[in-house]
Amino acid sequence: MSEIRSELKYLSSHEWARVEEDGTVTIGITDHAQEALGDVVFVETPEVGSQVSAGEEAGVVESVKAASDIYSPVTGEVIAVNELLEEAPETVNESPYDEGWFFKVKPSDVSELDGAMDSEAYVKSVEDDS
Repeated sequence: MSEIRSELKYLSSHEWARVEEDGTVTIGITDHAQEALGDVVFVETPEVGSQVSAGEEAGVVESVKAASDIYSPVTGEVIAVNELLEEAPETVNESPYDEGWFFKVKPSDVSELDGAMDSEAYVKSVEDDS
């Protein structure tokens, strides 16, 4: 079974979101998603300063098997992107929740995450997909 962390919120499209102490939201893809994709070879993130919208495409992750859109769980301004992924996209496979995060957003309304799944609901959704 893939690692699923209890402190995160999850989307059905397999992104995770972590609300940081400063109120920003860090976004990446789940361990389950990186396992399904296989070896990640390219990550496209939104530009710092750009606006993203909840539920809308914000980037792309490509692997040896497939390309998949990345969706933002919140609306807001992109304040950081993980530049490590430009040089080492395989970091997503090695550390999807820590070193392999994609981008950070200053949300206009963090309550948009209220509709995201908690870890228990995400586990059930992954099991239902199997």
